[in-house]
Amino acid sequence: MAEDLNSLVNKSIFIIRETLSSYKNPAVMWSTGKDSTAMLHLIKQASPDGNVPVPVIHIDTTFKFKEIYEYRDRMAKEWNLNLIVAKNNEALESGVGPKTNSKFDCCTKLKTEALKQVIKKYKFDALIMSIRRDEHGIRAMERVMSPRDQNFRWNIAREKKQKSGDSPFEALQPTEIWELYQTDFGESCDHVRVHPILHWTELDIWRFIQENNIPMNPLYFAKNGQRYRSLGCECCTRPVKSDADTMDKIIKELETTKIAERSGRAQDKEDDTVMQRLRAMGYM
Repeated sequence: MAEDLNSLVNKSIFIIRETLSSYKNPAVMWSTGKDSTAMLHLIKQASPDGNVPVPVIHIDTTFKFKEIYEYRDRMAKEWNLNLIVAKNNEALESGVGPKTNSKFDCCTKLKTEALKQVIKKYKFDALIMSIRRDEHGIRAMERVMSPRDQNFRWNIAREKKQKSGDSPFEALQPTEIWELYQTDFGESCDHVRVHPILHWTELDIWRFIQENNIPMNPLYFAKNGQRYRSLGCECCTRPVKSDADTMDKIIKELETTKIAERSGRAQDKEDDTVMQRLRAMGYM
């Protein structure tokens, strides 16, 4: 493993082990995409017995690609995962979906609310997630240990009494320096979102996947001049032009591409203001 990648992995494993030792009932989110599958492999590496020792949550909107469901079920069996498939059945039964709702409302009902329900049901106190700073401007504002309040809100800042020349806002996110991470946020905290690969890039992820020979969803590999770089619901995800049909070609493509990773995702959801509203309300 290259020295720089080895350094990334060591830091992530440290964060994972810190999480597993600090919280009584943690879980890991798994979309089945490249990042969250790489995360499962990192957790396996961090675990003494080489397994994923925490529940694995898959939020199912029922509007995913069929390849996602096939891949999810196959990998869950191969890796012996304690898989929890979470759905907001009430919303689905009432007809909520991409054809009848805005992207904001659809994501809120079928993703955020489903996540809230599964956290409440199982009383999880920490969720290991697979977001990266380079993935989206709003996600770049995250911390490794990111508390959510009793209403599941992500509070970035609040107004304060302003002194002359001072900022009118007080930062609420924890200060993380010298790789020291706060894990106890008091009774006002409902649960903590943990981001062990926040410091990685898309290219780092693919190099790690190649290094460890991790099976990937076939949608990531080019077919008929197109492939997917980011996977979500089928109705909100579009392929990008590409001839990268092997791992080597994907890595080579990413070394020079100017196309944004999430350019194939629904733009009305990817807008910074919409994404900030979603994440403030508990979106992943």
